[in-house]
Amino acid sequence: MSSSQSAVVAAVEAEVTRPLAALDLDVEAVELTPAGRRRVLRIAVDKDGGVTLDDVAAATKAVDAALEDSDVMGEQPYTLEVTSRGVDRPLTLPRHWRRNRSRLVRVTLTDGSTVTGRVRDSGDDSATLDVGGAERTVPYADVAKALVQIEFNRKEGDD
Repeated sequence: MSSSQSAVVAAVEAEVTRPLAALDLDVEAVELTPAGRRRVLRIAVDKDGGVTLDDVAAATKAVDAALEDSDVMGEQPYTLEVTSRGVDRPLTLPRHWRRNRSRLVRVTLTDGSTVTGRVRDSGDDSATLDVGGAERTVPYADVAKALVQIEFNRKEGDD
């Protein structure tokens, strides 16, 4: 990404954070990619309890209004896409761990080892996982990468 593109992404994030916060939504990612003569601006949002289609519709209106009232996107045309965070994005912030409580995660630690367990609890500095019936505290500082694992056939309440 060029430095001018990085500057636009940072300016867009700064411009849309407040209107999205008013909807109780967090900005998770802002991506700007070329698409022929246009650009595609993707903004991923998230919130406690998950994002609904109504949330995405309200977020799209709020982002569109914020961008129309500013000049951060310049004159070149763009297409706006507002999406939910998605399960394929790594857990990088304490709120990501909190929002995935009871979900199965695969954690690659900074020492290269991996651990797979269910998120039991999380705080500002670490998460507690149930790994085969035993609790293990994982400090975020020791996490190189953490991803939610897709589980088929898991019933709500299964632990």
